[in-house]
Amino acid sequence: MIRVGLAVLRHPSLWATALRQLRRTAAPGWWRRPPFLPLPAGDYLHFRMVTQYGETDRPPDPDDVLDYLAWCRDWDRRIGR
Repeated sequence: MIRVGLAVLRHPSLWATALRQLRRTAAPGWWRRPPFLPLPAGDYLHFRMVTQYGETDRPPDPDDVLDYLAWCRDWDRRIGR
């Protein structure tokens, strides 16, 4: 996840989208459980890993996350958010 975070930091145009996606996908009540960060829910991450890579053991590829964030940004612009 550190590699993903560093990749996002190198792309300021995706920062707002990354924060928006964190808010949208954060596990309910994330502030009550360690590590007290708005991380995506485990079942959502499981679904994304299986649909992207066909397995859950593999860490996300930073380039794939950047592509996903760019798609989210473009989608939000198209629907007027």
